[in-house]
Parts: sequence; C-alpha cells; structure tokens
Amino acid sequence: MHAFWKTIRLLPGWAPGLSTLLNYQSAWLLRDLVAGLALTAILVPVGMGYAEASGLPAIHGLYATLIPLIVYAIFGPSRILVLGPDSTLTAVIAALILPLAAGSVERAVLLAGMLAILSGVCSMLIGLARLGLLADLLSKPIRIGFLNAIALTVLAGQLPKILGIPATAGGLFDQLAHLLQNLASGQSNLVALLTGCTSLALILLLARSRPRWPGLLLVVVLATGVSAWFDLADTAHLSVLGRLPQGLPHWQFPLVSWHDVLQLLPGAIMISLLSFTDTSVLSRALAQRGGYRVSQSQEMVALGLANIATGLAQGFAISSSASRTPVAEAAGAKTQVTGLVGALAIALLLVWGTGWLQSLPNAVLGAVVIAACLSFADVAGMRQMYRQRKVEFALSLTSFVGVALIGVIEGIFITLAMTMLVLLWNAWHPYFAVLARVDRTKGYHDITRHPEGRRVPGLVLFRWDAQLFFANGEIFQEQVQRAIATALTPTRRLVVVADAITDIDITAADMLASLYLDLKQQGIELWFAGLKGQVKDRLKNYGTLDLIGHDIFAPTVGNAVNLYRTHHAVDWKDWDEV
Repeated sequence: MHAFWKTIRLLPGWAPGLSTLLNYQSAWLLRDLVAGLALTAILVPVGMGYAEASGLPAIHGLYATLIPLIVYAIFGPSRILVLGPDSTLTAVIAALILPLAAGSVERAVLLAGMLAILSGVCSMLIGLARLGLLADLLSKPIRIGFLNAIALTVLAGQLPKILGIPATAGGLFDQLAHLLQNLASGQSNLVALLTGCTSLALILLLARSRPRWPGLLLVVVLATGVSAWFDLADTAHLSVLGRLPQGLPHWQFPLVSWHDVLQLLPGAIMISLLSFTDTSVLSRALAQRGGYRVSQSQEMVALGLANIATGLAQGFAISSSASRTPVAEAAGAKTQVTGLVGALAIALLLVWGTGWLQSLPNAVLGAVVIAACLSFADVAGMRQMYRQRKVEFALSLTSFVGVALIGVIEGIFITLAMTMLVLLWNAWHPYFAVLARVDRTKGYHDITRHPEGRRVPGLVLFRWDAQLFFANGEIFQEQVQRAIATALTPTRRLVVVADAITDIDITAADMLASLYLDLKQQGIELWFAGLKGQVKDRLKNYGTLDLIGHDIFAPTVGNAVNLYRTHHAVDWKDWDEV
C-alpha cells in the first residue's frame, strides 16, 4: 500500500495527464463529452485526408489519430492540447517514404511506422536532454518559407484527386507535368471536379461564416450521401474511398532494413524539431490562458511516446494541431477526457462504422487537405519580410525554393546552412562605432548618427558590439587603426568601449597584445571601458594583462573620459560644465 501511494505521488512528474484524470471533477464531464464529439467531427476526415496526402491508405490516418489521443491523455502536461496527423508533416513523410517504398503500399506503411518511431525517439531525447533550443534554428523566415512550400507541394499533390485523374509520386515539377499532361489529354473527371470544388468552397465558406459549425463533418456527410445515393462510383466513375479494414489497429514493429533507418533518420530529426516548435508554442499559449504551467521537456517526452506508440500501431508521424486544438477549446474542453472521448468515438467507428465511409469521394478528402494548406500558407508574411528586412526575406525565399524544388529535407538543410553562414557573417562583421559627446544629451553616441557630436581632443572612444574571437580579431584591429587615422586630433589614448564584449578567445587576446605594442610605438595608450569582470578574468588567465597592464580599465565611458582628462591636460569642457 505504501508503494502504491508513493507511485501516485510521482505521477505529476512522469504522467501529468494521468494525475489530472485521477483528480477529475464531475462538473467537467459534460463539457468534455460535448467537446470530444465536436472534435471527432474534424478528426475523422482530416486524419484520412492527411494519410492519403502522406502516400498512405486512409485507414492509417484513423490509426494515427486514435493512438496519440490516448497516449497524450496519460503523459501530456497540457490539459486540452490535441495531437494527431499534421498537414505540415505530410509532405515530409511522403518525400521520405515514397521513394523508398517504390510503389509498395505495404512497404510504405512499414516505413511510415519506423519514421514515426524514430521521430518519437528524437523527441524524447530532445526533451530528456533539454535540447529544445535546437528548434530555435528554425527561425520565423525559414518556417514561413517552409510552410508556403509545403502548401504548394501538397496542393499540387491533391489537385489530381479533385480533377479525377491518377496521382503520381515525385517532386513538384513531376507532379505539375503529370497534371498538365492529363489535362491536355482530357483525362479529368467532371463529376470529381464538381464534387471537389464544391466541397472546398463549402469548407472555406463554413469556416469563415459559421466557425462554430462542424463544417468538415457536414461536407463529408453530404458528399458521402450524394455519392452513395446516386452510386457515382459506378455511374460517373467517381473515385471513392472504398471498403476500409474493420477493427482496431494491431501492434507490430515495422521491420525495415538498417539502410532504410539511416535514410529516414535525418527526416525524423527534422520532424521532431518541427513538432517541438509547434507544440511548445501552442502548449504555452494554452497554459497561459488556462492559468497553469507546462514543462516543455515533459511536452517533448509525451510527444515522443505518442509518436512511438503510433508507429507501433501502423500509424505515421504526428504533431500537435493548431487547427483542431482551438475546436476543442471553443467547444468547452476542460481536460484530456476530451481527447479520450474522441478516441473512443474513432474506435467505435473502426469497429462498427467503416462501411459508412466507403462511398466518401476522394475528391472531398483532397478538398479537406487543400483547405488545411490554404489556412497555413503565408504569402503576406513573405511580402512583409521583403519590405522590412531583405536578408530574412532571402532566407525565407531560399527555404521556399529549396523545399519546393529540391526536396523537403534537402531544402531545410540548405536553409539551415545559410542561416549559420548569416550568423557567422554577423559575428564576423559586427557593428562598431566611434563615440562623441552630444550636447544636452546623456552619454556618448555614434558619430555616424550624430555628426554634430564633439570629440575629446586626443581621445578615441571605439565601441565594439560583439564578442572578440578568431574570426573578427583582424577586423577589430583594422577598424581601430582606421578610427585613429581619421581622428580630428592626434590620438593620445584609445578607449575600447567594451560593454557588449561578452567573450575574448585566445586568438583575440593575442591580437590585443599585438595591438597594444603597435599603439605603444605610436605613443598611444590602450584602455577599456565597461569590460565585464569575467572577460577581464579571461585576459588575466591568458597572461595578456601582464603585458598590456592591470590598471587600464574604467567602469563606464564617462569615467574613462574623466580619467583621461585627469591624466592629460586638454582644452575641452563638457556641455553640463558650461
């Protein structure tokens, strides 16, 4: 008994969702039931649509919807976050598994399951090792370009369904060429086109005018009913879902080769980073509105466990949903019982109701996925970046072009490489300035922004706005000499304004020693203002201070100016001394 209660006390740490369920209040039940049923209306068509967009049979979308809801209800720290198939991951999954599957549906299912397991393991490692900061590399420009490319890629992949022509694998150009070729030869199906376009228009219209209505469910039920009533599969050759396997998913470990695992691993890492970014932002927002706190590490562990379980249940990689979670929230969800209600409804559908879906037109599933793509595409964001900051627009455009034309994984890694180059360039060429005194204004300011500023005769105040390290040491030395050469009066003392210098490595310390000797030959003193204590300690440990001096540091720029005026008689008065 003692061991039981000891285990119960540990629940908030490793199973916060289960702890919430053990302390469940009866007053929450009705709202969770209603929210769960409302959520199910979206989960079913979206799950099937995203499965087909990932290159898998629709039934696996239901498996990938059912399992995460149960796992997250136990291990998830957020009370109403919804996990499941995600539109932004569909193109990544398809790009990874379809080339390896080589047309085999059974092999595609196995590869998708292994990809989910690998991404789950990566997510758990990120959570346990607290490496979530890696997701910060996926900056806003990269994500906007990525999402726009994903939207375009998925759109091209779903248009054949709406047009009633056979789908094809391959990149964006291959899909567009296949689409145009079939259209030119008159292979499209007018009934499929009418069904898909009408469904898409209704989904978008209901989402805008009646956001609280179960628009997706209404469209799916209406289209399925019309298709079954008029037997459009036979009379109009309309492609429909067909009979789905009945019953709950059975557990199996996806047996693939080590070569396949190595091929899938980079994509699994990318999926885990993308999922972490979406999940952490969404869970924090929900926690803030709900007045509770969530652990991002536990969030990643829960996401990882959900992906692993989904992969073992013939599903595919999943993430948090920024479209279905608000539905649960708006419907009044209080706890993860909402997700459990949704999971129960899907389980009942799998056991007894799959026959109801066999007349569902594939064009409708294509419309569901296209509507999701249109919701996260952000062309306006790229235009705004072009106006505000050309460098970040270039990163976003590189992400877009790379993902759309080269490949999802290749495009992301190319963009990340560019990001690292930009970071290195910014550290290599940081901002620096010569400072001057501006009358009736506190402090000392950049002369390029205040050309009217007055400079203390014989004193150069040189500000460096970055750490000093091997890549920018030579530039620092060059710009110091240039500031001295362009000074209005012969220089007696150089003061390095070092408030922004957070570190100095050994190479940069050697550069400072060389600079000190050069300045000494010119009769110029080297001083520092505002250098942090830990950076000064580094110079002391390097032995640099034994050469350049231990008493050449001033706490502030103003103090450095006053010390200079004390040591050297100069004809200069501050504006507040007049």
